[in-house]
Amino acid sequence: MKKLLNRIKKVEFELEKRYIKNSLSRYNTGEKIHKKQMEFHKCPKRNRWVFGGNRSGKTECGAVETVWLARGIHPYKKNKPTSGWVVSLSRQVQRDVAQDKILHYLNPDWIDEVVMCEGRKDSPERGVIDYISVKNVFGSNSKIVFKSCDQGREKFQGASLDYVWFDEEPPEEIYVECRMRIMDKKGEIFGTMTPLKGLTWVYRQIYLNEAKDEEVWCEFMEWADNPFLNEEEIKLLSSTLSTDELESRRYGKFVGNGGMVYNEFDENIHVIEPFEVPREWYDNISIDPGLNNPLSAHWYAVDYDGNIYCIREHYEAGRDILYHSRKIKEICQELGWKFNNKNMIYALIDSAATQKTLASQKSVVDIFYENGILANPNVDKNLFAGINRVKSYLRSADGKARLFIFKNCVNLIREIKGYFWNTDDRPFKKDDHALDELRYYIMSKPEAKVIKREKSLVEKDKERLIKRLRRYY
Repeated sequence: MKKLLNRIKKVEFELEKRYIKNSLSRYNTGEKIHKKQMEFHKCPKRNRWVFGGNRSGKTECGAVETVWLARGIHPYKKNKPTSGWVVSLSRQVQRDVAQDKILHYLNPDWIDEVVMCEGRKDSPERGVIDYISVKNVFGSNSKIVFKSCDQGREKFQGASLDYVWFDEEPPEEIYVECRMRIMDKKGEIFGTMTPLKGLTWVYRQIYLNEAKDEEVWCEFMEWADNPFLNEEEIKLLSSTLSTDELESRRYGKFVGNGGMVYNEFDENIHVIEPFEVPREWYDNISIDPGLNNPLSAHWYAVDYDGNIYCIREHYEAGRDILYHSRKIKEICQELGWKFNNKNMIYALIDSAATQKTLASQKSVVDIFYENGILANPNVDKNLFAGINRVKSYLRSADGKARLFIFKNCVNLIREIKGYFWNTDDRPFKKDDHALDELRYYIMSKPEAKVIKREKSLVEKDKERLIKRLRRYY
């Protein structure tokens, strides 16, 4: 009996020791959950990126994703034996960051073989690893290969991979080469980085997603998203950084030479899933005309508390006003938009649309009118007043958002994300057509838009149902 009890204690000790080793079993399973890490893991897209500040938890989720894929135990994906690359900026950074994190989450019992570039394989954490052969749950092995950007593009050729993890931003040529490596197996790329290099290819191709690639997904992580960071430590670190450093090192945001114009914009707050908007909220359409440039039009609604919702967009280049008139009216019909007693649609438009062109004796406003759209050119075009007013709707004095954009208004969202100050203290005049007409609309609203009256039971019930729908979606 005594031998049996000793044997049980020994087994319990071994199990406890194995649990202590296995950090993976404790990842986001306790009382504190890093919600954005889990959003990253659950996302089904094949090109996922986390832009995070230092110590926001971005590298942790990259390492865990790699170990899950190697072991064949990913809770949100179809599992199989895998071969993948972990790409760091240099061998030293590999050893100190990505390699260290993977070894932290990779139970030693799961390692079949370690091949070293530098150092001893019985102490892999002290050297530089070439690759790790990992025992997977299918009875075979998976392979995690470590690469560094300082090896050059040629070292990234020839392989066929299931995944590539970029820990920090790689050169564009290496990113392109790695995309070729995952094509055969329809693999995936994921990156975790702090955007310290400014408006690089990552900003254009991933954050702005200029190619409109449906497989591209990105998320921002900041210190407050990490439930394991101490609030006092966050305050202390914040007090030592400049405004631009805070944007990148705390919030993980891209910073241009002059900074982002609408730095209050947060996709997690201001971009929402579409919901059925009550028709009594419908307010106005705002248009920025364009022929060779895109014509941008957005439909706006205002709730009983003065919150503005951008609910639909029409954004297209190379078309004439007859075409745009038809498209605007089609969207109005779909929405059940309001027409006046002469079956005309009201809209705001840039005052430049009143000018006649050499190609026509009629102005854009005249042509719109003949096609059922009564476009009002009397808009306030004061650039800086308009920018400040938009800023106040993105974040009011009490820190609340009052401007919300439906997810399907992709061009307005893209323009806000790409709007930066130039060196002459004016915004770059590029891709701002939707932003111009957003300003015209916001400037048309009086400061005190909130209706100070008791809401009816029907209004309260509608708002309650809408809030429930927004939580659901």
